[in-house]
Amino acid sequence: MAATTNILEAKTHLSKLIKRALAGEEVIISKANKPLVKLVPYTDPQAKKRRPVGSKLGPVWVADDFDAPLQEMKDYM
Repeated sequence: MAATTNILEAKTHLSKLIKRALAGEEVIISKANKPLVKLVPYTDPQAKKRRPVGSKLGPVWVADDFDAPLQEMKDYM
């Protein structure tokens, strides 16, 4: 459930609100009962998620005629 707080309370309890957001709780800061911002954890866009080695499902195979000429190209050869 989202925690909604006003600006004055957010100023007073910012560190607590940050801890709640880091724990996965949605924190919304409002003014005059209108939501203004949502406090969420920062994720680095530069950090690339690496795929685990061998993440391909099933074995990989190559057909015996993989490098054979295509039928539609025989007229040009």
